[in-house]
Amino acid sequence: MIKIHLSRILGERRITQAELARQTGIRPSTISDIYNEMTERPNIEHLDRICEYLDCSITDLIEYIPNKQKKTGRFLIKEDHGNRKK
Repeated sequence: MIKIHLSRILGERRITQAELARQTGIRPSTISDIYNEMTERPNIEHLDRICEYLDCSITDLIEYIPNKQKKTGRFLIKEDHGNRKK
């Protein structure tokens, strides 16, 4: 699982989502999606701008937490669509 800590960091620094959007040039709705961990594919350029403005590393912003139930290797969850062979 990937955990995004933007809400915690902004809260600790008393920075609003609107201020972050203004200072980074990222649309407020995109900031909101990242803040609420609703984004499926975070844009690397956006993460770069956020880290630059907040003067933090990517590991401060994003954390990998191992899944309780594995999804890879012999536990691979196969999708019915796409180019994967069953």
